[in-house]
Amino acid sequence: MGNLWQRLFRSQKPVAGRVRLMATGSVRASARIPDDDVVVEPDFPLTEIEDRFHRFVLDLPPSEAGEPSAAEQAMLKRLDLLSTRFDMRSLPRLPSVLPQLLRTLKNDNAAGGQLAKLVGRDPLMVGEVMRVTSSSYYRSAQPISSLQQAVVLLGQDGLRRVLTQYVMKPILQANAGSFGQAAGERLWDHAERCSHACAWLARHNGGDTFEAYLVGTICHTGTGAVVRLLDQLAQDSALTSPSTEFIASCGALAARLSLQAAQHWELPARVVEAMADRQPGKTVATSSPLGKTLAAADGLAMAQLLGEHERLDRDVDLSHTWPDAFAPALLARCQQDLRRHFPAAEKSI
Repeated sequence: MGNLWQRLFRSQKPVAGRVRLMATGSVRASARIPDDDVVVEPDFPLTEIEDRFHRFVLDLPPSEAGEPSAAEQAMLKRLDLLSTRFDMRSLPRLPSVLPQLLRTLKNDNAAGGQLAKLVGRDPLMVGEVMRVTSSSYYRSAQPISSLQQAVVLLGQDGLRRVLTQYVMKPILQANAGSFGQAAGERLWDHAERCSHACAWLARHNGGDTFEAYLVGTICHTGTGAVVRLLDQLAQDSALTSPSTEFIASCGALAARLSLQAAQHWELPARVVEAMADRQPGKTVATSSPLGKTLAAADGLAMAQLLGEHERLDRDVDLSHTWPDAFAPALLARCQQDLRRHFPAAEKSI
C-alpha cells in the first residue's frame, strides 16, 4: 500500500508510525447517556471523521488543504472515467446457493436439516461452518459429527453471521488489489464494527437485524474498488498530499460503486435501498429506516476504529449527530456497546 501512495503523492511522505489525531476543542468526552429531550448540536463534524477514516484506510497523511489542486481535479476526472468502465464481474462471485439460503433464513421456522442441505451444496461454506463450530466459543460437550449438528448449534443468527463473514471478508480484502492488503484489513475491521452497530440499532428499533448486519458489512465494498482504480493511475501521477475535497470525492465514488456491487449481487431490496440512500445528494432525514440505521452505524464504526488506533479521541460523543434518525440516548448506548465489544488493544510496556 505504501508504494502506491508514495507514487501517487510523491511530494510528501506519509507520517511515520501512527499519527495521534485527537479530537480537540469542545468535543464532549463524557460517557454519560444524554437526555432525549435536550437539543444539542453535535460538536465533532462527521465530515472530519469520514476524512480521517479514509486517510487511515488508505494510509495517507493529514492535509490542511481544502480545495483540490489542478492535478487532483485531473485525477478525479480520470477516476470518474475509469469508474464508468469498472466491470462489476471482476468482483469475487457470491456462492450460487447464497440467495436461496438467505431467503430460507428469513423464515424463523426453517428446519436445521433444510438449512444444512443448502449449506452442503457449497464445500467451502461447509468448511467455514464446521471450522466456526469447532472453535472454543461454540465447542460443546460432544464433538460435532455432522453438518446438521453444526447448523443447529450455530442457530439462525449465528449461521447468518458466519455466512456473511464467509462471503464478504475475502471480497473486502481482495477487492483492494495488489497494493491494498492493509486497506483490505482495515476495511474488514470497519465492516465488523459497522455490522455490529447496524444489527444493534435494528434490534433496538424494530428493524430486521440480519439485513442490517448484511448492509453494515458491505457498505464500503466500493472503497476497495477505488483503491484498485487508483492503482491503475499510480504510474504517471505526481500529486501532493490530497485535499479534503479530493478524499470526499473518492468517498462519493466509492459509495456509488458500493451501490452497484449490491445491485450486481442481487442483495435484498431493502439492503439495496439503504445503499442508495448513501449516495451524494441524499439526506438521512429522508432515508429509509435501514438507510438511517446504516448512516448512524457507519459513523459510529468509523469513530470506534479511529479511536482504537489513536486517530480520534475514544470518548468522542456522537449521540446527537443523527437527530432525525435516532434518539441520543439510544446512540450513546450503541457507542458504549461498540466500546465493550471492540476494546482498544493494550500497549506493550
